[in-house]
Amino acid sequence: MDLNLTGKTALITGSYRGTGLIIAQIMLQEGAQVLVHGLNLEQAQQATASIGGGVPVSGDIATTLGCDTLWEQCAAYSIDILINNYGGADAGSWQTSQTEDWLASFAKNVLSAQQLISRALGPMRENGWGRIINIGTVGSTRPNNRMPAYYAAKGALANMTIGLAKEVAGSGIGVNIVSPAMILTPEVQAAYMEKGMREGWGETWEEVEPHVAKDIPIGRITRREEVANLVAYLCSPLADAVHGQNIRIDGGQLGIVD
Repeated sequence: MDLNLTGKTALITGSYRGTGLIIAQIMLQEGAQVLVHGLNLEQAQQATASIGGGVPVSGDIATTLGCDTLWEQCAAYSIDILINNYGGADAGSWQTSQTEDWLASFAKNVLSAQQLISRALGPMRENGWGRIINIGTVGSTRPNNRMPAYYAAKGALANMTIGLAKEVAGSGIGVNIVSPAMILTPEVQAAYMEKGMREGWGETWEEVEPHVAKDIPIGRITRREEVANLVAYLCSPLADAVHGQNIRIDGGQLGIVD
């Protein structure tokens, strides 16, 4: 399927590694011009080299200065698509996390997206078309007891996404949030392989994964490519009717009713 992304320019935050890197790769394959973001330029350059294309840009977008730095590098491009993939969890608990930890998590997972959205909205409105995709987590509606600052921040990101969708209704800008459950990354696989060896589950991933995914109806962990393909579709003009949605991609783990 041709997603009609040729000629579109996408900024993907945090795309120097992990799922963001695969999203950048898929968007390149679909014909988009991709601005690949790292916290520093070396990260971004290594990422573009690894996927064979893209424009490296950088900035620590957990800060206003970093957002300004990044946006200055993007000034030469007309950004049609903003994918707010940057974010992440830090170890913490209700007992150990301090106010500063909560503020840092909010800055990383919410304000980084908000600040770039505020910069991108004007040009998108003028062009009469755009896509803003935020990357969340199923934990935004089903939080765990651990890492409370992270899950609270991701909950705020989901709430912000729906409010933004209402704000831009009728403008030609599509807004959605994609919320994965656990994603199979090299780090996740390595950690579970180590556990699988201890538990006697087997010596290959094919033997270990069914034990890890015993509560997932499809019997396996979501792949990064699956998340990236979903994001790419939502960026497409073909997805005009998908707007203001929090779309879970979790192998059916949480069921169809929240």
